[in-house]
Amino acid sequence: MVESPFNVDIRVGEVLAAEPFPEANKPAMTKLWIDLGEEHGEVQSAAQLDYHYDSEELEGRQVLCATNLGAVRIAGFKSEALTVGVPSDEGYPILVSPDEGVPTGGQLY
Repeated sequence: MVESPFNVDIRVGEVLAAEPFPEANKPAMTKLWIDLGEEHGEVQSAAQLDYHYDSEELEGRQVLCATNLGAVRIAGFKSEALTVGVPSDEGYPILVSPDEGVPTGGQLY
């Protein structure tokens, strides 16, 4: 098996819960609680997703998360993983996720 060409550890997670994050300085922020599988457990992430997603539709969705970048506090919320996205035509994040269901915690390679 080929080792990851990335310095960043990117894992598949499942969004357990999501809610709007109006306390954040940036607009359209969302709080996420993400299951990264047995080995990595549950993490929190804050992402600017409200431009394209309602919190309810994020729950149960598989997403990719950078897990080894360290944690930051955003308006008192500890964001432990970076939820991976790409910019839309308007410049707002669109989530990157597998085309079909894959095991939670799987590593991008």
